Amino acid sequence: MAMKILVINQKEGQTKIQSLLEAIRDAIATGRLRSGDILPSVNEMSRMSGFSRDTVVKAYQILKQQSVILSTPAKGFYVSGKSFRVFMLLDDFSAFKEQLYRSFRDHLPQEYSVDLLFHHYNSTVFEQLVQSAVGRYSMYVIMNISTKQMHPVLTKIDPNKLLILDMGCSRETRYNYILQNFDTSVISCLESENERLKKYNQLNYIYSSERTPHPPETTGALKTFCRNNGMSFKVMPDLMTTKMVPGQLFFVITENDLVHVLKGCRENGLSLGTDIGIIAYNDTPMKEIAGNGITVISTDFAEMGRKAAFFVTDKAPIREYLPTFMKVRDSL
Repeated sequence: MAMKILVINQKEGQTKIQSLLEAIRDAIATGRLRSGDILPSVNEMSRMSGFSRDTVVKAYQILKQQSVILSTPAKGFYVSGKSFRVFMLLDDFSAFKEQLYRSFRDHLPQEYSVDLLFHHYNSTVFEQLVQSAVGRYSMYVIMNISTKQMHPVLTKIDPNKLLILDMGCSRETRYNYILQNFDTSVISCLESENERLKKYNQLNYIYSSERTPHPPETTGALKTFCRNNGMSFKVMPDLMTTKMVPGQLFFVITENDLVHVLKGCRENGLSLGTDIGIIAYNDTPMKEIAGNGITVISTDFAEMGRKAAFFVTDKAPIREYLPTFMKVRDSL
């Protein structure tokens, strides 16, 4: 293998082992190295790279442990058939994230392996997981931890190998992204069903910045819609802070809060869709049948997964907001 196939650039903060690992993985990810291609021997790689034999041995051992390369006495070191490793970091596990992941996995070739992890909106965990993944994968698909700005640790990843999902900062135009809009699109969805919503006089948004995993922009969107349409608006951390009476419209994020609203309707003898309305964020199969159908505002997570897989395999730049839609069911 000619050394020109490998481009070794030791970045600031990288060890020599990390830079050699990244060079080999990058050559594989871009097709300059393919399954079955033979790598230089330890001595040859040491001479060509300028690194010690010990550094090369450790790098090769790591790649073998990860099944990126194999070795035999007769053939030496060579690229295996499991060369494409993808790092996928999502915020948490939920039914719609499962839809995303399944679609993503289904649209990847079989030789691609995916390591799926979750950060649960913990900034320390997010930073540690990303930091430990840098240079170890061919591509990175990550749900950012904030809608306001990119987390600084993401700058350690080559922008051409990184895709930001769901929420992020589109002002960072060097990054690839597939995002939702959490404010103006919400207003548009509600306005599209304004006639149906006029029978409710108050919108109760069950939301807590401490415990509800959802961007704060939606709070402003709901407040704007209510102000423009003469509807009272109230943010409550849980259902315990209000008495359920006819004329209230509940907007919920978590399925746990949805269950509490449905139980409250039953316990107070209120008719869903007549006395009380419910809109939930993000569609799931359960919401199609719960309460004879829960109205949702959502994006297409299966499509998000499909587009993410296309980015990983084709490496074509993508900067896109997915449409947000409102699906009306019996809860209105």
